[in-house]
Amino acid sequence: MDFFEAIDKRASYREEFDGVDIPKEDLEAIVKAGIKAPSGYNHQTTSFIIVTNTELKSKLAELVPTKAMKTAGAIIIPVSSYWEANNGLSFEIEDYAASVENIMLAIVAKGYAGVWVDGQMKLDHTGDKIAELIHLDKGFTVRAVIPVGKPVKAVPQREKKSFEERARFIE
Repeated sequence: MDFFEAIDKRASYREEFDGVDIPKEDLEAIVKAGIKAPSGYNHQTTSFIIVTNTELKSKLAELVPTKAMKTAGAIIIPVSSYWEANNGLSFEIEDYAASVENIMLAIVAKGYAGVWVDGQMKLDHTGDKIAELIHLDKGFTVRAVIPVGKPVKAVPQREKKSFEERARFIE
């Protein structure tokens, strides 16, 4: 799939998946796209947990009870570690965001759908509960969950404001 076609087709899919397992090589390709994202000072603060275990996926779906989580073929969990440069700058959040957007585009390019769920991590200590459930090493923070699978419904992209409303040239 062409890069711009993947961008045009990328959308947040919150509905049910078909429940079919995703081949490991597809998951590796998707996560490698996240690993290749830019990183402040090349410190690479974002890592990934790829959950295919049925029992663990069910437990995660109890913490984030959405249709997508309950039926996902896999759940990708981006985690990050805090790092600060000598000048006080930290790019942990930017690193995480860049890596997840690469993953979201790779999901589409491989013919799957997914949704970037990070707001829920900040509510009711959900991120901490997930960290405990996956035995996350101290010093890492669960940033999101990304349920992935083959969609059973259409995945339309929401309408965006026009180029003219959001961009301008200075010549």
